[in-house]
Amino acid sequence: MLGLSIGEVARRTGLAASTLRFYEKAGLLPSPTRVSRQRRYDAAILGRIKLVQIARSAGFTVEETRKFISGFPADTMPRVRWQALAGRKRQELDALIDSAQKMKTLLASKFDCRCRQLEDCERAFANKGC
Repeated sequence: MLGLSIGEVARRTGLAASTLRFYEKAGLLPSPTRVSRQRRYDAAILGRIKLVQIARSAGFTVEETRKFISGFPADTMPRVRWQALAGRKRQELDALIDSAQKMKTLLASKFDCRCRQLEDCERAFANKGC
């Protein structure tokens, strides 16, 4: 067999062929062999794609995912790579959660206004808050 076509890889992974080409261009996937100018992937690519999907599902950017794949010395264990990136990602999530909680509080408190007109709200905010 000449390897998997991009269409077959897309079907097996649930990704669009354009996404696979993007991942290749972004350095997340190795360049495949070409047969008559068509991409032909080894079946092992399915594992790499699953790894990329997991990283992306965990919120890692393309750049962070590329760092995980190729930004460490080759002998660095995957666990060490994940932990290095996960620490920073957890800090980002904590900040995002804090921001979302503040938004939720604002939505629950500030939008229960009893003013009859917008100008009344503006005056109230200018003085003490609505």
